[in-house]
Amino acid sequence: MESFRRAGLTFAVNDEGPREGEAVVLLHGFPQDVHCWDRVAPTLRNHGLRTLSPTQRGYSVAARPSRRRAYRTRETAADVVALLDAAELERAHLVGHDWGAVPAWAMGAWHPNRVSSLTVLSTPHPGAMAMSFVSSLQGLRSLYMLLFNLPALPEVVAGRTLRRTLVRSGLPASDVERYCAAMEEPDALTGALNWYRGMPFSLRPPVGKIEVPTTYVWGRHDFALGRAAADATRAWVRAPYRFVELDAGHWLPETRPDEVAAAIINSVETGRAPAS
Repeated sequence: MESFRRAGLTFAVNDEGPREGEAVVLLHGFPQDVHCWDRVAPTLRNHGLRTLSPTQRGYSVAARPSRRRAYRTRETAADVVALLDAAELERAHLVGHDWGAVPAWAMGAWHPNRVSSLTVLSTPHPGAMAMSFVSSLQGLRSLYMLLFNLPALPEVVAGRTLRRTLVRSGLPASDVERYCAAMEEPDALTGALNWYRGMPFSLRPPVGKIEVPTTYVWGRHDFALGRAAADATRAWVRAPYRFVELDAGHWLPETRPDEVAAAIINSVETGRAPAS
């Protein structure tokens, strides 16, 4: 499949690998695009898996609603459900990085019957993140999120500083140029920033305990997401849980593709239903 539709929006999808293979849905974050998985997905396909990488809302002209509430977690998770329905998949293995992790966590809590396994990169469970604001310095790390909730100003600031910030954060130069070029398209940066602006509308319903086998992969040098929330994530998973700590920063799909692919494959094997 090349695309799917939901609520008047059209989402492009990179769908590769054997159609009979178990499906792995790969969800990108900010300010990435589907190419963040270019170093990971080939290894998954070499293991007989089918990979589906959707361009998420806000990142495509055909799926870029203007209202803030259109980016709340209820909507971004519903996009994943719509992808599974369009692909005629009863279940899939979900992988999410950065903001792509948020709908992945929500799927594991709200739609466990559609999720065979969950692999989350960098971003902790929302409940663990909330707890870390009062138990650690995570609140200081996350002050930029308040800025990104303002109208207009974030576009000005990010437009001037995004390239420099990404370089300093350890993202490879080729990825920096690709993502920054995409953000220079009309309204693209606003669409991406609207994921932050949707945060106040995402408090209800809360993302509760995860009911599917889960692997959480975190880089100990992550500039945005600290250890307190990473360690607290375990308490939010009721199913088999594996924590993988890497000597890495935030951009795990781009900088640690082999370890990420291995973690996903391990999740697939853990979440694989017994043969009937």
